[in-house]
Amino acid sequence: MRLGLIGLPQVGKKTLFRLLTGHTGEMGQAKVRDERFDRLVEMYKPAREVPAEMAFVLLPDLDTQTERNIPVLQDLERVDVICFLARVFENDTVFHIAGDVDAKRDIQALWEELLLADLIFVEKRLERIAQDRHTKDRLRIEQEKDLMTRMQTHLEAGKPLRQFALTSDEVKLTSSYPFLTTKAVIAVLNTDEDQIGDDGIIDEIAADFADCGFEWIAISAQIEEEISLLDDETREEFLADLGIEQPALDRLTLLCYKTLGLISFFTVVNDEVHAWTIPKGTLSPKAGGAVHGDIERGFIRAEVMRYEDLITLGDEQKVKAAGKLMVKGKDAEIFDGDVIHFLFKV
Repeated sequence: MRLGLIGLPQVGKKTLFRLLTGHTGEMGQAKVRDERFDRLVEMYKPAREVPAEMAFVLLPDLDTQTERNIPVLQDLERVDVICFLARVFENDTVFHIAGDVDAKRDIQALWEELLLADLIFVEKRLERIAQDRHTKDRLRIEQEKDLMTRMQTHLEAGKPLRQFALTSDEVKLTSSYPFLTTKAVIAVLNTDEDQIGDDGIIDEIAADFADCGFEWIAISAQIEEEISLLDDETREEFLADLGIEQPALDRLTLLCYKTLGLISFFTVVNDEVHAWTIPKGTLSPKAGGAVHGDIERGFIRAEVMRYEDLITLGDEQKVKAAGKLMVKGKDAEIFDGDVIHFLFKV
């Protein structure tokens, strides 16, 4: 799972990136903190533990006054979630490119850049189709022309393509196209310390974007970065004093999972506890494929324990004795928190 962090200059992108990854630069990884994973590690005491991870990509500043944004926006093609960062905090020593702080205006500007990028692509496809007069596959060309024309009208109305209904054939046709407004968007408001816990800040701004399908979160990046440098006990005290129930990384991770419809399952094999991330609704063989392609190809069955049963009963043998071990075939769905042993043959 990859999250692309984008915003105007001087809104705190580098600070937030350091807070989330612990690193400087343009690429970073962060472990997904999951209490269930920690409990399994405590139970099995494996030689190796592999939590789920998120990748973060820090994009260069956007400048809405120029056309230099195209290379920046192209980098968003390789992320799963686009994260808009907008500044809410006031600081006279940190200039704003527009001269004043207005998060609503800034998010609208970022959103319009995505809409424009998709519109430009659609217009170029229509130009290409108009020039492609000698192709033998005229039916496919006419179908794409009709689709691109309808998409053009949709985008010109300020609507994202994820709100554009596609047939199964149209999904296949556009699967390789670099559309940005089909992606999930999380809007992060970078706040002052005295704005922490003020839900009204989000409500006021989000109301104007109700039709866009954004998810929203407020983070005081500077304050949380300073707190993250403290020892564990002191850090917990400061977070509690500020009314922050979870660190920024944990809150943003949960929001990404929710936005993308993802769940986690766990394997315990070869003295290793491993967390895996899959889309909700994934069937057993495909879940096995997340572990290794051979498992999906040679899938026989999955032996599944519910995490809650394993923790409540204490170990695998007691789960089996209680008749709680489930055997799932190729048409069975995997659920969040399942602890799985795959049987396969290739």
